[in-house]
Amino acid sequence: MSIWDQALGVIQSRVTAENFSTYFRPLHCADVQSDRIVLEVNDAFFGDWVRDHYQDLIHDAVESIAGRPLEIEIVTATTPIPVPASDPPKSKSIVEEEDATLAPVIPITQGVKPKRLGAFDLNPHYRFDTFVVGPSNEMAHAASMAVANDPARAFNPLFIYGGTGLGKTHLLHAVARRIYADRPNAAITYISAEEFTNEVIKSIQRQEMDAFRARFRDQCDVLLMDDVHILAGKERTQEEFFYTFNALHGAQKQIILTCDRTPQEIPRLEDRLRSRFQWGLIADIRPPQLETRVAILQAKAERDGISLPDDVAFYLARLVRANVRELEGALVRMSAYASFTHQELSIPFAQECLRDLVDHREQALTSESIIKLVAEHFDVRESDLKGPRRHRTIAHPRSIAMYLCRKHTQSSYPQIGRAFGGKDHTTVMAACRKVDKACNNALSARSEIESIERKLPI
Repeated sequence: MSIWDQALGVIQSRVTAENFSTYFRPLHCADVQSDRIVLEVNDAFFGDWVRDHYQDLIHDAVESIAGRPLEIEIVTATTPIPVPASDPPKSKSIVEEEDATLAPVIPITQGVKPKRLGAFDLNPHYRFDTFVVGPSNEMAHAASMAVANDPARAFNPLFIYGGTGLGKTHLLHAVARRIYADRPNAAITYISAEEFTNEVIKSIQRQEMDAFRARFRDQCDVLLMDDVHILAGKERTQEEFFYTFNALHGAQKQIILTCDRTPQEIPRLEDRLRSRFQWGLIADIRPPQLETRVAILQAKAERDGISLPDDVAFYLARLVRANVRELEGALVRMSAYASFTHQELSIPFAQECLRDLVDHREQALTSESIIKLVAEHFDVRESDLKGPRRHRTIAHPRSIAMYLCRKHTQSSYPQIGRAFGGKDHTTVMAACRKVDKACNNALSARSEIESIERKLPI
């Protein structure tokens, strides 16, 4: 067995079956010399992807087999390399399921493999009637409802952005359910940007781009894409998505995208895509307010049959402020522990059960960590934020840092002042009032704060 064949065995043990089939089986060993190994690929883009993402893994695997370091060279073959069969034999049930989807009606698609709704991995709890609406998400909810009731007529595209665990995927699933219920013949494709990228790469290496384009552009009535920010920096994938977007939009097909930031904030995104993301409606989902967080907990408790006292709900809502998924997870964890130990839910019990969460929050969110994050965001020095300079380039970030320290830590105004080099507590109070007023009066100010808050470990 050759060095490369043995190295493949090592690699296969370190990656998922899907990744091994997609990225490593197509590599053909063209030459092994004393100081290097030459691997061939059919497409330069695919070769660049493997080189950028898996060079170190390949190098380590080859070195462990050869017993010496070898340079890994990935080149484009001058003549096409036969692509080895990569998929395991299908069981009868899977074959029958895929054959059944060749019927003219393809209600919904996971990735690019047509599947009927029963096989589509929709979360049963992700419906419009289970989405708790509050001031932080009412616009995104209303826009999603409008799109679900009248696809490609209300807002196209609909771009929803917000931090992790705030309900973006919930809305996508809810839209899919509503459209399918009203239009059983609609071809709905739900895919993450990462999966879309993987499909581009596999289609390139297998020379199946025509089929790929037909699936996304001709056989799709509604495209739902999660985490579109993952497209950043992937030039070939962005190119394919650009033409896919144009084809669907031109044919009046609905497009809904989710992201963790606004289109303007996505780095290394082509301007032509950035502009198209802004063609329709951009709706944000912000961390829910205290009352909304309590309502979310109460709805979750009612749905799962959990007896949740109001004081415990408020305690949890104050403990977990920025992530709905983590908020619900804390309730489930506490409820399960109470069931195992036959105890009733109470604040002391919650404090004991969630002690590690409390400790982590206290360690992760300090005035120092917030000052550091704000300094990095505005590209200024931490010492400047703590110093006496009052120039706007320093005073503005300093005010924001003080506001975030007050909002996300338990520090008092005097404590925050000391963290900023001994500032008087009245200075901190004035800065917090100034930023709070700006957020209430200007969307740009609120967006700036939210952009920083999405980076906080909360």
